[in-house]
Amino acid sequence: MKTKESIALVTGANRGLGRALVQTLLSAGARRIYAGARDPRTLLDLVSQGEGRIIPIALDVANPASLLTAAESARDVTLLVNNAGVLASYDVLGSTAAQVAEDFAVNCFGVVSATKAFLPALERAGRASGAALLNVLSVVSLANMPSLGGYSASKAAAFSFTQALRAELGTRGIEVFAAFPGPIDTDMVRAMDMKKTSPEDVARAIVEGLTQGILDIAPDPVSRELLALWKQDPKALERQFASAAA
Repeated sequence: MKTKESIALVTGANRGLGRALVQTLLSAGARRIYAGARDPRTLLDLVSQGEGRIIPIALDVANPASLLTAAESARDVTLLVNNAGVLASYDVLGSTAAQVAEDFAVNCFGVVSATKAFLPALERAGRASGAALLNVLSVVSLANMPSLGGYSASKAAAFSFTQALRAELGTRGIEVFAAFPGPIDTDMVRAMDMKKTSPEDVARAIVEGLTQGILDIAPDPVSRELLALWKQDPKALERQFASAAA
């Protein structure tokens, strides 16, 4: 995927990794970047950095009407980055059904809904010169971390949908990528005592992987180690995550 001269849309762009992805795509030469957030006012500082190339857009991936309006406003997208995510549920038995449902609504079904909403634009780009979909997942998509059991399940489901989309969209000129970051130093996990990578470093590695055509991107030292372990022995990764929660 050529990020230079691409027209990207990044969901969840107002902070953390989403904000860093917008900035990195800007540096990589994207022609235009739609920065999506529930409240576009939270994007004002980011937009000011773009010299007219960053366009704020109201977008809630769990709201069909919001998605429809956003898709009508951004009809020229060639790269969709499904980054928006929440962490509402933790261990399975201790989380409420509503908390688990919130994780699935954004982390899983939001990915599918956003993809469907922007599919006409991606298909037009795919027929012309190529398009791409990038789903930001997590290392806990690969095996469940019991302390984040509900969240892990939502990300695993999103990974499964990503695999399906690769088959469905590949014939339409749309490449499908997945990123599996480990802990990132953002508001979501800042209070957790673990080694974290800066969102800027993760964003740079994701965009580099996208440019190199790496379908499954491990953008930080932790994710590279865990993705390699998963490829070698999936049960070993499951045991490692289980022991961390013991």
